[in-house]
Amino acid sequence: MGFTALLPEWVKKPMRRVRAVVKGVPYYGKGRWCPVCGKSSRLFRSFGAVPRQDAQCVHCDALERHRLLWLYLNKHTDLFDGKPKKVLHVAPELCFEPRFKQRLGDSYITADLFNPRAMVSMDITDIQYPDESFDVIYCSHVLEHVHDDKRAMREFCRVLKTTGWAILLVPITSDVTFEDPTITDPQERLKAFGQEDHVRRYGPDYVSRLEEAGFNVKTTTIEELASEQDIITMGLTPASGEIYYCTKK
Repeated sequence: MGFTALLPEWVKKPMRRVRAVVKGVPYYGKGRWCPVCGKSSRLFRSFGAVPRQDAQCVHCDALERHRLLWLYLNKHTDLFDGKPKKVLHVAPELCFEPRFKQRLGDSYITADLFNPRAMVSMDITDIQYPDESFDVIYCSHVLEHVHDDKRAMREFCRVLKTTGWAILLVPITSDVTFEDPTITDPQERLKAFGQEDHVRRYGPDYVSRLEEAGFNVKTTTIEELASEQDIITMGLTPASGEIYYCTKK
C-alpha cells in the first residue's frame, strides 16, 4: 500500500482554492496536510531567519525536512516495525521526540551537548558509548555546527552496529563544501555560512565526506518519495533537502 493511501480523502482530490472560513484564523482549512501529526491546515506558517513561506506545520511545528523524513522512515525503513532497536537521536526535535518515545520505548535515547531536555549530554566528536552500540542513529542539521565534523562522522560509524543504519542530514547550500576555521565572529559567520553558529556550508560532496568516514550512502530525493500532488499538499520544497541513508562499509 502506497503512502497516498494513508491520506485523507480530501487530499486525494484535485487541489482547489480553499477560503478561510473563520476571520482571524488564517490557517483554518484543508490546503495542506502534515504527515507527521496527520492534521490539516489551509497553509503552513512561515519560518526561518529569512522567512520561508508555507514552511512549518501549525499543529506540530514540523518543517519541510521533517515531513520528508517522516515519509522516508515509514516507507523505506524498519524503524517502526515493533522489533527492539537501540536508537540514538541527536538534537531531538519536538515534532519527533514524543512520537519516537511512544513507538520505540525504552530503547530510544536522545542526546545533545547543550539541551537539558535530552536524556544524555553528548559531544558527538567523542561519543561515550562502545563500538557497535546502536541499531539506528538519526542526526539532522547538527554537523554544520561542529568544527570537526569528520571526526563526528567517524564516531557515528564506530557506534553504529554492522547491521544498523543512520540518517545524517545537513543543509546543502553550496556547490562545494566551504569552511574556514579563522571565521569566528558571529556576523562574519552569518555572511559566510548563512547562520551565526554555522562553521561551514555543505555542498553535494557531503556524500564523499560520509563515505570517507566509513559509510555507504544512499541518497533519496523528494520526487522518489511522493507524487507531484502529494509534494504540494505536504509542502515539500527544496528546503526539505534529500535523505542520506548510511550503512557501514
